[in-house]
Amino acid sequence: MYTLYILRCSDNTLYTGITNNLEKRIKMHNGEIPWGARYTSGRRPVQVVYSEELAGRSEATKREREVKKLRREEKEGLVAGYIKT
Repeated sequence: MYTLYILRCSDNTLYTGITNNLEKRIKMHNGEIPWGARYTSGRRPVQVVYSEELAGRSEATKREREVKKLRREEKEGLVAGYIKT
């Protein structure tokens, strides 16, 4: 089981990623565990604002590509629950 997630960073930007352990990955992004993403390292703390469960890595990667192609407004709509892509 994989999770697609969207984080809101301290500068109000959005970061999208996938993981098979969301709790551990968020700790990494927030610097509690080494090896978080370079993008989020200077934008801490981060907060999960959206997530969805996917069956496997290939499905999660495909969905991540779809979400990363969305415009900011569309991502905000996804976060708010107004649109489903």
